[in-house]
Amino acid sequence: MADWGPVLIGVVLFVLLQPGLLFSFPGNHRQIDFGSMKTNGKAIAFHTLIFFALYAILIMAVHVHIYTG
Repeated sequence: MADWGPVLIGVVLFVLLQPGLLFSFPGNHRQIDFGSMKTNGKAIAFHTLIFFALYAILIMAVHVHIYTG
């Protein structure tokens, strides 16, 4: 049996937390930009930290597992 939980959670969080796709914090023109499709170094660093924190909480604390087979 393969555990697809970490893979699926990682892909979903990666898509949702891309800076500029849904929101960018901090934004280029305002504190938070929605749907601007533009990013900067600060936003990339912030979104990376949020991704790691949410991923670690969901995988290690909540124990999200999806088994196939």
